[in-house]
Amino acid sequence: MASAVSANKAELLAIATSVASEKMIDKAIVIEAMEEAIQKAARARYGAENDIRAKLDPMTGDLRLWRVVEVVEEVEDYFKQVDLKAAQKLDKNAKLGDFIVDPLPPVDLGRIDAQSAKQVIFQKVRDAERERQFEEFKDRAGEIITGVIKSVEFGHVIVNLGRAEGVIRRDQQIPREAARVGERVRALITKVERNNRGPQIFLSRAHPEFMKKLFAQEVPEIYDGIIEIKAAARDPGSRAKIGVISRDSSIDPVGACVGMKGSRVQAVVQELQGEKIDIIPWSEDQATFIVNALQPATVSRVVLDEDDGRIEVVVPDDQLSLAIGRRGQNVRLASQLTGQQIDIMTEEESSTKRQKEFAERSKMFEEELDVDETLSQLLVAEGFAELEEVAYVDLDELASIEGFDEELAEELQSRAQEAIERQQAAHREERTALGVEDALAELPHLTEAMLVTLGKAGIKTLDDLADLATDELIAKKREAPRRRQAPNEGPRLRADQVKARPEDKGGVLGEYGLSEEQGNEIIMAARAHWFEDEDVPAVSEEAAHADSEQ
Repeated sequence: MASAVSANKAELLAIATSVASEKMIDKAIVIEAMEEAIQKAARARYGAENDIRAKLDPMTGDLRLWRVVEVVEEVEDYFKQVDLKAAQKLDKNAKLGDFIVDPLPPVDLGRIDAQSAKQVIFQKVRDAERERQFEEFKDRAGEIITGVIKSVEFGHVIVNLGRAEGVIRRDQQIPREAARVGERVRALITKVERNNRGPQIFLSRAHPEFMKKLFAQEVPEIYDGIIEIKAAARDPGSRAKIGVISRDSSIDPVGACVGMKGSRVQAVVQELQGEKIDIIPWSEDQATFIVNALQPATVSRVVLDEDDGRIEVVVPDDQLSLAIGRRGQNVRLASQLTGQQIDIMTEEESSTKRQKEFAERSKMFEEELDVDETLSQLLVAEGFAELEEVAYVDLDELASIEGFDEELAEELQSRAQEAIERQQAAHREERTALGVEDALAELPHLTEAMLVTLGKAGIKTLDDLADLATDELIAKKREAPRRRQAPNEGPRLRADQVKARPEDKGGVLGEYGLSEEQGNEIIMAARAHWFEDEDVPAVSEEAAHADSEQ
């Protein structure tokens, strides 16, 4: 670039073509960078105050250099203005207010100017190259890509992808997998971000989606959409589970994924450094899928607790260790696969739990309804668990219980309603002592027991409640799968591994099972007083829903 302006036409075009080809960017961008560099150098020669333009013809290589001046009556800025008389020497048709071109002779670039011009061109080309890389990869999240390991920095693996670089962070690598510089590696593109230093391409070998994509490469039926992987869970480098379903009843989804003599699944296992993969038939029936997910353990029965969003799985005593897995791995993966919290217990534990619940409910009915033990046990045996169920169930359903008649049913309902009123009165008294405003009691769906819970959480006014998002009010508390220690299992899990996770604290009223719609109604009603003196309508249900998502 020592004589970019005075260089012959062929030389300028050759430089532009060479750079564009090498960096794989549009030649027009290189031409534009050259023009910008020449303009900068020319301003240094003729004065930075001048409005100097350069134009390089991409076809012929002809270079034109000029400055733009405005035609004025009285010149104030000699660099950017010219009077009418001088202007008409350049353009006989010039008139006041016009902008005209004043041609300039080409200049030779000195060493310093040439260096500055090179920096301008290189920066422009570098920016164009980064933009090209971003455009190439921005829509490729979810694809598997192959690259060469360039370096390992602070445990993060830098991968050369040919036209760009990607990074496999430490937490996205397969544990104990050795990364050697120069080796080829396959990974999943998880995210592509624009960055000042170029696109940031994040890769993963530990993501469940990586395993699913590997199966799609090895199993033609998955690639063709005949077989679908409905769910996947991984303990990277150790064990994984996938749930598969076939759209064609004549094709066995598990057998197709395993392949002849295990060839297909083994290809995936080798890529994942020996990770053991359980291939499980997916089922729309949740209980069936959970039984399949806990393979190879045998399950006696599954109890779904829809209110708490938990699953109770009962297994024979000799299957407990197998169901739980080493360090809880099997039940943890099954929980991830099904999206449910799973509690594993033996037949003996299940029986003990049921007996305890039966005794507690019987005792409650005996005390609250003032009935004998036989009658209270009969209610529990018929499936009644709460006073509200007895108080508000259809009278005929209660009277149809063997040994009951309509008169007894009416009396039980009356006593249940009285017991509920006594409880509400006690809660109301406690709520008042906590300082919870009466205005909160007028809101929909809130019971006196809920108001006591709110008061204990420091929510005592309409404004306190209105400031909450829906999730903060009603979200259920999520806990890690609970389980007992299996025989010969090894070190017991730490407390922080089995207790509720910090991010899953739940809402203030999470224990009461309120729906999202009910939560939205409560929040909207609490906020209504903000708009009483305004023409602005109260917050819509959609707005409250959006607030809960934030």
